[in-house]
Parts: sequence; structure tokens; C-alpha cells
Amino acid sequence: MFVTPAYGQEAAPEAEGAGSDVHAGTEVPHDAAHEGGFPPFDPATFPSQLLWLAITFGLFYLFMKRVIVPRMQGILETRSGRIAADLDQAAKLKEEADAAIAAYEQALAEARANANAIGQKARDEAKAEAEAARKEVEAGLEKKLAEAEERIAAIKASAMQDVGAIAETTAQAILERLVGKADKTAVAHAVKAAR
Repeated sequence: MFVTPAYGQEAAPEAEGAGSDVHAGTEVPHDAAHEGGFPPFDPATFPSQLLWLAITFGLFYLFMKRVIVPRMQGILETRSGRIAADLDQAAKLKEEADAAIAAYEQALAEARANANAIGQKARDEAKAEAEAARKEVEAGLEKKLAEAEERIAAIKASAMQDVGAIAETTAQAILERLVGKADKTAVAHAVKAAR
């Protein structure tokens, strides 16, 4: 290394008690070798500076080549391996999720089909029950209608019998007023023939 000597110079102490000021200072002596300025810019020291630059650069290059670069390669390989493993795991999880979604959609489709079948079966049963109830009501209504028609026919028949008797009575009363006296059997035969 290049070392520049520096000299410190102190002022000699004066007699004590004389009351004079004591000054201490550092001064660099001026000699002819250092009149060029700042030592690293001195052309006389360039060869040694270049030598130390080459040695330092060589040592730094060897340190980078043997220590830093292998460590960085190891870190990068570890990270790339970790990333590849994470990507493989993510792909596996995605496949599992896709399979779970497909199974869910299939189960949902089956549930909808079952619900539709149950709904259709319930509608068919309700329709069959309604049809049976309607037939039962219609049968009851037809029976009541037949009974009502029979009653009407009976009432009509009895009314017709009464009408015949009324007609006979009325015809006999009219004939008696017009003619005076009417034959009951002749009037009954005439009314029966008119019906």
C-alpha cells in the first residue's frame, strides 16, 4: 500500500505562568514530492494503482465465481423446484375441484330429474283421484237424476190420473149445465179416448 507520512508539529510550551497563549496544531510539511495534488491522481502512482485494481478485480471475480454465483444458482434452482411443485399441486387441486364440480352438477341433475318424476307422479295421482271423485259425483248425480225423473214420472202419472178425474168432473159439470144431465160412463170413455 501507498502511505504518505504526515507530521504533527506542536508549538513548544512557553514558560508557565507567563500568561501567553498555548497553540497546538497539525501541519503537513510541504516537500517537493507532494506538490502534484491529490495522491490518487498522481501519475507516478498509476502503475501501483493499476496493479492493485487488477488484483482486487481478480479476487472479486473469483469470490463471485466460487461463492456468490453457486449460492444464487442453488437459490434459483430451489425456488424453481418449489414453484414447479406448487404448480403441480395446483393442477392436481384444480382437477379435484373440477371432478367435484362435475359430481355436484350430476347429483343436481339427478335430484332435479327425481323431483320432476315425483312431481309428475303426484300430478298423475291427483288427476286420477280427481277423475275418480268426478265419476263418483257424476254417478251420484245420475242416480239422483234418475230418482228425480222417476218421482216426476210418478207425480206426472198421478197428476194425469187426477187430470183425468178432473177432466171427467169438469166435462160432466159442463154437460150438466148445457144439457142438463150427463152420463158418467160415457163422459169417462170420452175423456179416456181424448187422452
